[in-house]
Amino acid sequence: MLKRTFAACAAFALCVPVALAAPPSASRPVRNPQPAATPAPAWVATSNAYAQVLLKTLAEFNPEFASRFGLPGYDTKVIDLKPNVDQRSRAALAKARDTLKADLAKTQDANVREDLEIMIHAADRFIESSKLQDRYLLPYADIGQTIFQGEFGLLQDQVAPGRRPHALARLQCYVGMAPGCTPVTKEAEALFEAKAGNRKLLGPYKAEVEQNLANTQRYVDGVRKLYAKYKIEGAGPALDALQKQLDAYDAWVKSAVLPRARTDARLPEAIYADNLKNVGIDVPARELIRQAEQSFMEIQAQMETLAPYVAKAEGFRPTTDYRAVIKDLKQQQLDRNNIEAYYQTVIDKIEAIIREHHLVTLPRRKMIMRLASEAESASQPAPHMDPPPLINNHGERGAFVLPLGNPPSGKGKNEAYDDFTCKACAWTLTAHEGRPGHELQFSAMVEHGVSLARSLFAFNSVNVEGWALYAEWMMVPYEPAGGQMIALQLRLLRAARAFLDPMLNLGLITRQRAHDILVDDVGISEAFAREELDRFMFRSPGQATAYFYGYSRILQLRAHTEIALGERFDLQQFNDFILSQGLLPPDQLAEAVDTRLIPAHQAH
Repeated sequence: MLKRTFAACAAFALCVPVALAAPPSASRPVRNPQPAATPAPAWVATSNAYAQVLLKTLAEFNPEFASRFGLPGYDTKVIDLKPNVDQRSRAALAKARDTLKADLAKTQDANVREDLEIMIHAADRFIESSKLQDRYLLPYADIGQTIFQGEFGLLQDQVAPGRRPHALARLQCYVGMAPGCTPVTKEAEALFEAKAGNRKLLGPYKAEVEQNLANTQRYVDGVRKLYAKYKIEGAGPALDALQKQLDAYDAWVKSAVLPRARTDARLPEAIYADNLKNVGIDVPARELIRQAEQSFMEIQAQMETLAPYVAKAEGFRPTTDYRAVIKDLKQQQLDRNNIEAYYQTVIDKIEAIIREHHLVTLPRRKMIMRLASEAESASQPAPHMDPPPLINNHGERGAFVLPLGNPPSGKGKNEAYDDFTCKACAWTLTAHEGRPGHELQFSAMVEHGVSLARSLFAFNSVNVEGWALYAEWMMVPYEPAGGQMIALQLRLLRAARAFLDPMLNLGLITRQRAHDILVDDVGISEAFAREELDRFMFRSPGQATAYFYGYSRILQLRAHTEIALGERFDLQQFNDFILSQGLLPPDQLAEAVDTRLIPAHQAH
């Protein structure tokens, strides 16, 4: 999974601050300057110059987004939650879009024209999503998470030391201790109360609000630990104000928001349909369900076939039940003391396999893998990749981040995962979050100088998560037997996501039945199942469908290319070409393959 900060910023939820609940902040990996693998084509500079109008428009409303991706001048600024932010952001986006349309009218270069069309389309999507949110939902924000993310984006080992002190200026603005700044808690309250009288607008899902309330102290503690780690002087008064204001905000949430919270997680159909569109799903929800259900059955059959071979290879009791084999594999657990070293061993083995079999060109930068803090886990309780800055990158690298638990909602104990800490699990998680998955995807964009249009504004979950699941699939033949079983298990999970997420949001299945499928048939832990169900129902409805659909589209494209080229098909060249295109949606990627890759190889 790509870290939700990037997903939300690039795919609209953060860029236009309508829903206001911001995902976690991206890291700044350890500086390790290295030359780009290939110089960017000249047209990229032209495209990036045009992109500034949209980038700066988004930055004015969400400065954290801008500094996260390397745009200078925004480290000390904070999200705009002032009155009428929805209308003001839409007006600004419309103005930026019209400027891009004028640029398109005078541009002849085909690549630049394609990028301008991507950006115009992105602005239209931002505007339409904002209108729908404004029409149906009350503007509720998890301010504790927003502040933690903004601070964490600057207080990391991978952030240049000279930038870290800016975190205090940002914190002082969050709590209203800087000139011209009002406490963001008060701004969020005012936005909600301005519309609370409209009984047609839906409040947030009750379980989401309760989880947010349970996480507040984790975020405060997380910020304090960051200030202590990086020895930021003079932060005491702002940190004390943060605690006091978030306590008051939580009290307000309990008195004003919880009474308006809904007990039915389902979104209005128009909102859910927009979510699916924004993550890149271009087929009707019920067609997606049909495809995923069929795939679910096919993958189960593959797992049953593989089960006796895995049991024999691992020395387990003989069985044809894949569920029993998964349970046995999960007995081989790693702990906090040895998990990073074990994953590093797997990383090294996977890179050796990639080189030996010429699967894809590896970046020059070494990969980073680390464990998540409790505050990070509260913000994003699933494995994820923190992307590197795509603007002004000076050798920073992405990081594969592994949480070890799912923080409770306040109604139970902290739940530990056994899904990511078993030895066999390390193979497919590394392939997805690391190499040849997300980490390689973003390293390639940095090293090849992919345009901002194709790295930020073409982004959706289908094109980014599709590659990562394809990367898992590509590595399966080279993995040990246990790793192959877990790879199939996680592919089964992605198929389950693609029918459970829409079925839950369309009222076609109960949460309990969905839980039973995840735990009993897919074989994931209770902690992971809760994370998944929360994700489908309120953390990011619609997003989880993207893995299955994006993977299916890349497999279709690879099959099409292999059939067209026959013996001339070269896997490494195919994969390198896909990565060099940035984050193009499936239809545009297929067009690039048909018009550039296939003809180039047919000519030889």
